[in-house]
Amino acid sequence: MSDLTSTNLSSYGTLLAENQRLKKINAALIERVEAGSAFNAAPYAAFEHSASLAEQVRERTEALSVAMGELRQTNQALKQANLSRTKFLAAVSHDLLQPLNAARLFTGALLEQPLQGELKHLSESIHRSLQDVDSLLGTLVDISRLDAGVINPDISIFPISDLLDNLAAEFTQICDMEQRHFRYQSSSRVVSTDLVLLARILRNFLTNAVRYTTPSSRIVLGCRRRPNSLEIQVLDSGIGIADDQLEHIFEEFRRIQPESGLHDRGLGLGLAIVDKIAGMLGHQVRVMSIKGKGSLFSVTIPLAEPQLNTFPALQTESSDQQLLQNSEVWVLDNDPAICIAMVSLLTSWGCKVKTFEKSARLSKELACYPQGPDLLIADYHLDEHESGIEAIQRLRGEYAFQSAVLMITANHTSSLRQRVRSLGYRMLNKPVKPLKLKVTIAHLLRQVT
Repeated sequence: MSDLTSTNLSSYGTLLAENQRLKKINAALIERVEAGSAFNAAPYAAFEHSASLAEQVRERTEALSVAMGELRQTNQALKQANLSRTKFLAAVSHDLLQPLNAARLFTGALLEQPLQGELKHLSESIHRSLQDVDSLLGTLVDISRLDAGVINPDISIFPISDLLDNLAAEFTQICDMEQRHFRYQSSSRVVSTDLVLLARILRNFLTNAVRYTTPSSRIVLGCRRRPNSLEIQVLDSGIGIADDQLEHIFEEFRRIQPESGLHDRGLGLGLAIVDKIAGMLGHQVRVMSIKGKGSLFSVTIPLAEPQLNTFPALQTESSDQQLLQNSEVWVLDNDPAICIAMVSLLTSWGCKVKTFEKSARLSKELACYPQGPDLLIADYHLDEHESGIEAIQRLRGEYAFQSAVLMITANHTSSLRQRVRSLGYRMLNKPVKPLKLKVTIAHLLRQVT
């Protein structure tokens, strides 16, 4: 479709230029005939030549009209294709991610149980398989959204530790499960970029580091100060990349051939997504690798001045588990499977959990306990065309509770992200990763304690 558009635009430009040129020649000839200058000896021949040029102008004008009509038809076809792609992305985001979200929560709860032997092995296998589905589906949605141009950067100023600390907590547990040694060097710098898109870049780097390393390998996440910028690096001691492959690794569907014992379960789109996002943000991505020794991937982002009274001091003396223990967490979700899965997972972390499938039931509970819970987790898409944000804002107006709020949604738009942030809430996209959910809940509970 894009090739057809380019061809039509090229034809349109060529015809337009030729038409203008012929008009200029025709006008000049007519002017000379009327002035009786260059063609005094043969005015009829000059007139005949001018008439011939006029006929060529008419023919080119007709061809130009045809090309413009074809271009309009092509543009209409492109609009229809983009509309279909938008509808597909919406269907994938909700209809497919919803059951996958429930499955991830259920397996997360299962892994919290003290299983032994074959049951433990089976639960871990299910977890890895769902993780693969999550990664593949998320990658396809990401590349489609980038190609459709529906992603708009949401630039903000924040301490890089807000992102890196959460990523480090998440991948520390992942590396423990995958038998990799993970090390993290924090930074106190403040940066200016899109937090969510930067997180996508770094998650791709870290996921590849786990995927292309063998057990007992080292993975390091850290930062280096550059002039007016910060370079975030992911270093691994994995299989490395051959020199002749380095220039191709950011191409779509390009995968590194893994060594025996490693299974590449990706599509070869992760680094293509990194390249597109980095280009959108104007960030430099760098890669260095030695075959058989390991690789270093990095992204460089601009530094910013800290904004006073914007970021609360982190209280790191309490562990995540201690914060979760006996905390009151309520869940508002119209999907019964999600409610059941949330109860199983959050209870295994020590939380006291109540679930509500309708905002009216939550309202009745708040009538009895107007102070609300420590944390309220709400799905964005509820029944009767009500959003989770609308429900919470309405209930806060009635009961004035001050609970921390976590919004769960399949909507990836920057406008929703900005709205959630402006209200002081946090947001996670479906399917929710249990480890990421745990880290986020702990972060929110720190703010209310």
